Amino acid sequence: MARSSLTPLRLGFIGGAVTSAIGYTHFNSSRLDGHFRVDSGCFSRTASRNQETARTYGIPPGRTHATWHDLLAREKETLDAVVVLTPTPDHREIVTASLEAGYAVICEKALALSSADCRAIDDAVTRRRGFLAVTYNYSGYPMVRELRRLIADGELGCLHQIHIEMPQEGFLRRAASPQAWRLQDYGVPTISLDLGVHVHHLVHFLTGGKRPLSVVGDQSTYGQFQEIVDNVYCLAHYEDKLRIQSWYGKTALGYRNGLRIRVFGSQASAEWLQTEPEDLRLSHADGRHVLIDRGCADADVARQVRYNRFKPGHPSGFIEAFANLYADIADHLRRHQAQQAGSDSFVYGARESEEGLRFLEAISRSSRARQWENI
Repeated sequence: MARSSLTPLRLGFIGGAVTSAIGYTHFNSSRLDGHFRVDSGCFSRTASRNQETARTYGIPPGRTHATWHDLLAREKETLDAVVVLTPTPDHREIVTASLEAGYAVICEKALALSSADCRAIDDAVTRRRGFLAVTYNYSGYPMVRELRRLIADGELGCLHQIHIEMPQEGFLRRAASPQAWRLQDYGVPTISLDLGVHVHHLVHFLTGGKRPLSVVGDQSTYGQFQEIVDNVYCLAHYEDKLRIQSWYGKTALGYRNGLRIRVFGSQASAEWLQTEPEDLRLSHADGRHVLIDRGCADADVARQVRYNRFKPGHPSGFIEAFANLYADIADHLRRHQAQQAGSDSFVYGARESEEGLRFLEAISRSSRARQWENI
């Protein structure tokens, strides 16, 4: 395991209370390899929950703030970055205010509600020469990164198709109790802001940034909450004749999180499931079937020391994938602080988020118009 020997970078959380699954995930994963520590926060608008979270995370009362405005006003000299973990509808205001105040920002996906909001945030990054990283955690899995390497090296041949599905069941199970903000749709349905951004990002990540050109989409409602979209299909045309098929939603009973990626090329195909994260399955044109894991000699990426906190055979999962992403963000942030030029191919900001929102906006337009839409 490649644990950092550098002094940890100091974080302040905006949102991310103990009642938030994603907040506790960020708290654990950011600290896992010693790259960061959480020093302060405004974790919740509810005072009792804010204080409870501070006690759980070990944050002293003097560094626990009642509002995010107070945190930004008082912590500038004591933090290296703020992490925005509030519901997506709050992101544009908080992220922009943080950038304008001179903070480096790490933001949970989706960055914003619309492509226009992403452009406004990118304007603030450019104007302030700021730092922004958006966390798309599935790209942190070692086998997803291995698959990206295989594609880049041409081992699958010319890419023909990518099929991605992300079925979940949370809006149809009898005990369903989604957070209130997830029960309202915007120009882009919240299901797309929640799951669709991952679909777009994974294609962008795996293909080295191939761009979507046009899309046809279908949106439907099957769950307990009749006023919101909860199921989405789409077909998309990408550059270089690449075709994408995706399905995501929250009304597929039996699937807690059924993320599945299948990539088909002229020489081989590959398949990865989030529920079996250690294995990458390859099928070659000569009929061979190959299983790659972190212990395989062919795993050029996944067998690197940084991805092997445990020996192969001891599964690495969701928290570790997030930690891999935080390690990339830490390296990128340190170079930004040192005013060193360059980018990190694993760290994504507002521009990639804007492309993703334009993609999702086109799906919504297509579903309403019942026709192909250009992106």
